[in-house]
Amino acid sequence: MFEKELNRYWKTVVDTIQDGVMIVDTGGTIISVNKGFESITGYKKDEIVGKPCSTLNCNSCEVARDCETCHWCLLFKKGSLKKQECVFMRKDGTYLHILKNASVLKNDKGKVTGAVETITDISDLIDKETLIETFRRELAAEDRFHGIIGASSTMQKVFDLISNAAHSDAPVIIYGESGTGKELVAKAIHETGSRKAKPYIKVNCATLNESLLESELFGHVKGSFTGAHKDRQGRFEAAGDGDIFLDEIGDLPLSTQVKLLRVLEEKVVERVGDNRPVKINTRIISATNKDLNSLVEQGALREDFYYRINVIPIFIPPLRERTGDIPLLAESFFRRIQLKSGKDIQGISKQALNFLMQYLWPGNVRELKSAFEYAFVSCKNMMISPEDLPPNITGQDKQDKPERTYTKPGYISKPDDHPQDLNEIKKRRLMDALTRSKGNKSEAARILGISRTSVWSQVKRFKIDLSET
Repeated sequence: MFEKELNRYWKTVVDTIQDGVMIVDTGGTIISVNKGFESITGYKKDEIVGKPCSTLNCNSCEVARDCETCHWCLLFKKGSLKKQECVFMRKDGTYLHILKNASVLKNDKGKVTGAVETITDISDLIDKETLIETFRRELAAEDRFHGIIGASSTMQKVFDLISNAAHSDAPVIIYGESGTGKELVAKAIHETGSRKAKPYIKVNCATLNESLLESELFGHVKGSFTGAHKDRQGRFEAAGDGDIFLDEIGDLPLSTQVKLLRVLEEKVVERVGDNRPVKINTRIISATNKDLNSLVEQGALREDFYYRINVIPIFIPPLRERTGDIPLLAESFFRRIQLKSGKDIQGISKQALNFLMQYLWPGNVRELKSAFEYAFVSCKNMMISPEDLPPNITGQDKQDKPERTYTKPGYISKPDDHPQDLNEIKKRRLMDALTRSKGNKSEAARILGISRTSVWSQVKRFKIDLSET
């Protein structure tokens, strides 16, 4: 009785399943499908029943049909197929990624009478995997240096300075407007130097008051001030033989500058409330968006302290002075946010990119990233268009340039030419490296941070005449 009821309700059970179910005879003719199959393939039951399963143009079945006596020979030979990824064509001509399971059907006498196949739509999973792989390739792209993106000549000079500074024990100071990536540069110096296996400690000098800052940098002993309930190690001691990054160093109080000057000169620190010196071997990397020369003239920065921290200066150009890097940065931010958001946005329109190229970016790279985060929220179509960008970008007066927040004596920069074609940017970058290395491919590879093989492949791809470099 139970078996008869089960047979009666079996069609309802199968049609409730979201996966597709297809039954074929030994010749490969489709004799039954469920509702899930109709939904996935786009074929109605009366359109597909009676047709050969080859109608679906499944790529995994091509090699299986090698026997004249049976249409689906591999399945009938093996008896089943488990978790086989393949692609087949829907009714509208589009292709779909599926996961297939199949098994032969036998009658009471053990004779094979057909086969049943279940199909699961895994297109979303494949799309996610594709995005992840794209993201991985983007992270390993040739146009970045330890997370810093830039193919312009000005950024290549910055990369060279980073490489050279990384192998020195002298203090390094990074100048740049807010949002230019000073912290990324500091991290790159640490990661490319001999101290990369040692600690890397960060301190923002603008976020702490004078007493807390000294305790944070040098540590304190129990009872040295209210709230000091136990001895505490400072950031310099924690950094040990590694690097300490002092961000916004122009905001240091004069009293702290005096104590930090002793650290620079004698390589010792004293905890607050203690007079016992502790030897350290920490390299100082500092950063500021201020004009330190002006602070010295105003008496806000000690001159002797300035000269001790300003040994190896690195100047990061604002984004408006390297507009050729905007397409590279835009592509990177687009891929990252696309992966994070999961929204089905395919790209950015040429008109929107033109607005990005023309805007002056007072907030620099950080503002560009924020613009893409805004665009992904506001975009309702497949492409990011000008109306999806923040209003201040599309309505910006091109003649109204923001005031620079720092200056470099004797340094006059001018905006790069900004080709919008990524291949043209890469070609110019390669030619610049080959010119600087006088045609030496190994040296050009070192400058670019890529392999010698990549240099050769790019030379061939861009048809560069090495005799002209």
